Amino acid sequence: MNNYKHSLRRMLSRREMLTLSRAAGTAIFVVGCMPKRSNVAVLVSSVPACIVSPEQTEGPYFVDEKLKRADIRTDPNDGSVKQGVPLELTLHISQVSSNGCTPLASVITDIWHCDALGVYSDVTDRNFDTVGKKFLRGYQITDALGNVQFTTIYPGWYEGRTVHIHIKIRTNVSGKNYEFTSQLYFDDAISDRVYTQAPYASKGERTLKNTDDGIFRDGGEQMLLKLKPQGQGYAASLDIGLNLT
Repeated sequence: MNNYKHSLRRMLSRREMLTLSRAAGTAIFVVGCMPKRSNVAVLVSSVPACIVSPEQTEGPYFVDEKLKRADIRTDPNDGSVKQGVPLELTLHISQVSSNGCTPLASVITDIWHCDALGVYSDVTDRNFDTVGKKFLRGYQITDALGNVQFTTIYPGWYEGRTVHIHIKIRTNVSGKNYEFTSQLYFDDAISDRVYTQAPYASKGERTLKNTDDGIFRDGGEQMLLKLKPQGQGYAASLDIGLNLT
């Protein structure tokens, strides 16, 4: 997939919802009043609706490393492991249509994010040069149920942004390539607790929270991860639905 000419666009406003109905114990998402152009929707399981998700900026730090792996904490070059609060991330990806939501298999799903001190791998920045490093980057391919899982750490923060993970979804349907890029966010209260721990605490108090972040304000509420304690860290999850018609 080298040329993604068919980037997904918004088909409904963020306040429009797709009606949820249930039949024989199975959740069925009924799509109403859909324009014909392509888009991506997020299935937010905490509310009875299928909500259109915003596409957000890729940012300056995407590198197509082609690292197929579930545990992205290590640097494959030297075996070093990034330290931080453990995070198990599960994403469920479905295709949305007028017939409902169907798990979407064989979808390439990349994630990348900064380490506990706000540093990205394999890039040159005014504050760091990590070219050649490949920590906290990787992709998985969805299984038959549309699931991908990653083992990583809770991201740190850096000046000018709230806490986030980048995501890029790539797939091919009926001979057409689609690409969707967005960002995943965290509850501010949980981030505040995490950042009192090492190694995050050495960076000091963060300067920006969700509502002060211009990118978050453009639909970030819809991309908030569901978090729950798990061992010494957290489990995070989100359902993402793609309309590829």
